[in-house]
Amino acid sequence: MFKGYTSNDNLLLPPCLGDFIPRNDPVRVVHRIIEQINLEELYRKYSTKGCSAYHPRMMFQILVYAYLRNIYSSRRIEEFCRNDIRFMWLTGNVTPDHNTINCFHSSRLKDVLKTVFATIVKFLVAEGFVSLDVAFTDGTKMEANANRYTFVWGKSIHTRISKIAE
Repeated sequence: MFKGYTSNDNLLLPPCLGDFIPRNDPVRVVHRIIEQINLEELYRKYSTKGCSAYHPRMMFQILVYAYLRNIYSSRRIEEFCRNDIRFMWLTGNVTPDHNTINCFHSSRLKDVLKTVFATIVKFLVAEGFVSLDVAFTDGTKMEANANRYTFVWGKSIHTRISKIAE
């Protein structure tokens, strides 16, 4: 009636995580692009002294793919690195903690982000993923809720003062 399953069943050979990810998945595109760009400027941010760090290329791949999926919190990125198969594939099944992810983003990547981003855009144009023929600017104006009722006309102040005095 039901198919059997065993949650604690051991595998004879560990599966390759890449076998579970489709060939056209965006994580593969992110991986391929970042593997091919030059990150020497980012590598110079690291010291040869002290404990070895996570590879900057891997950390950058994690951030780019997380931002692509609208994941911005370092704690959520850590959670996805632990639980999501695509992140596990990117990291080689290691999980940097949220402090490491945040430190990489705020201190190591801060000064080189514009240069690296320009390199990625050039690569995307060369590979045909992006076209620079047409540029769109979003000029949408939206009403904000901040200080919505703090603006008061001078005439209304005088009428309210006179009503209070009565």
